[in-house]
Amino acid sequence: MPPLRDVIARYGLSANKALGQNFLLDGQLLDRIARVPGDLNDQTVYEVGPGPGGLTRALLKAGAQVVAVERDDRCLPALDELNQASGGRLRLLSADAMKVDERKEAGTGAHIVSNLPYNVGTALFVRWTTLAEWLPWWRTLTLMFQREVAERIVAEPNSAAYGRLSVLAQWRARPVIAMNVHRSAFVPPPKVMSAIVHVTPATQPANVSIATIEMLTAAAFGQRRKMLRQSLKSVQGAVDLLSQAGIAADRRAETLSVDEFVALGQLLERNSASSK
Repeated sequence: MPPLRDVIARYGLSANKALGQNFLLDGQLLDRIARVPGDLNDQTVYEVGPGPGGLTRALLKAGAQVVAVERDDRCLPALDELNQASGGRLRLLSADAMKVDERKEAGTGAHIVSNLPYNVGTALFVRWTTLAEWLPWWRTLTLMFQREVAERIVAEPNSAAYGRLSVLAQWRARPVIAMNVHRSAFVPPPKVMSAIVHVTPATQPANVSIATIEMLTAAAFGQRRKMLRQSLKSVQGAVDLLSQAGIAADRRAETLSVDEFVALGQLLERNSASSK
């Protein structure tokens, strides 16, 4: 394949701000990202927003079979050229990633690797980590985010970044920041720094559902400056169970560990089941 810059010039491609695009062209950096999930030889990878195909090239070079979803029709000819060069190991879906049935298209056990468009990155991440069925259909997530979002995903209690996204990401999965990516690596350079987050699923704690964790975190962090005795009033029975969970009612949401949210959720579900 010719250099990526030549492909971009030949097809007259430019990053579309409305689609949250920023092209990453550094081949060595892209190869490093493709190595984060581990050995991808003969593995299926699901990629959102490949653009001109920089990361896609690295994934194919790593031996992956790639299913790529691209909303921007301008990029499809360049990606089709890449598919031909790969011997047909790239399958293109011209679609909005928010409307795709990923499990149907990529199959169980796929790795998700993507330089996510900034405008849908968090929404897709929440979608992939709040599945009712767990373990999930995907094997690992390796995703590019704005550095601020990445820090929220891996944040610990009592930090400014810790919030609902932290708990949803960590209560049954293990997210880590695998590497930082300087804004100068992109064309055009975004105003913010970026980071690669790698997520592996873990065993879900028993006797608590994602619906309960979502409900608790929405209430607690929706009024994060208020004490739990006030912020959890909207969750029936939650305030009464705080002491049983060993949680003082005058604490605030950002002081609770992930395990404490889980413990409170387990008590809520147990209490709900016994009252039926």
